[in-house]
Amino acid sequence: MNKRLITLMATLLCGCSTYPQTVTPARTNQQPSPEHQIFIVSHGWHTGIIVSARDVNLILPQLKTRFMQTQWYEIGWGDKDFYQAQEITTQLTLRAMFWSSGAVMHVVAFSNAPERYFSASDVQSRFINNSQYSGLMRYIGRSFARDDAGDLIPLKKGIYGDSQFYVANGRYGILNTCNKWTAKGMQSAGIAINPMLKLTAGSVMRAVQANTTCLNKTCFLMSQSPD
Repeated sequence: MNKRLITLMATLLCGCSTYPQTVTPARTNQQPSPEHQIFIVSHGWHTGIIVSARDVNLILPQLKTRFMQTQWYEIGWGDKDFYQAQEITTQLTLRAMFWSSGAVMHVVAFSNAPERYFSASDVQSRFINNSQYSGLMRYIGRSFARDDAGDLIPLKKGIYGDSQFYVANGRYGILNTCNKWTAKGMQSAGIAINPMLKLTAGSVMRAVQANTTCLNKTCFLMSQSPD
């Protein structure tokens, strides 16, 4: 594949890399407060967001029916074929980067402490205020695709634990990765982060650290200052 073709594909992908769309964060003077605990988890190449199952069930009630009693959801976004594949191949990787057939949400339900459940991963606990949390919840809700009746569209069982794939909005690509999805979630919570530059797990986790303030051993994600 020559450089000119790669450049053309990257340019075309730029135009379709906006979905799911970031929620415009509320401008607020709210001070850091431990109202809502979230977790950002890095599995090495892929990041996800861990949030209260009870709160997500309010905006996505079908998840409550699917998972019943649970405390946390780990939610991630990725390429439809690559994410659900039992075996990763070079062909699948290239297709995800340049010719993705669509995207999926991956929801994992669990009730253990996130740091224990994902003991082999980098799990960062943070607190955010009500305004930040509202933006994040809205972003997560709009990431799921729905059928004509407004219902979520389940696919196959997820890849670990009690988990499930669902059809997602957007299309994966070299400029629209799973890590960019996480970064857009942070931006929807009012965090000063540029999702266009957050295509790797490491870049997302560094941005989380850069926007963190810790008081008395409790760490908060800080909102952007009001204009």
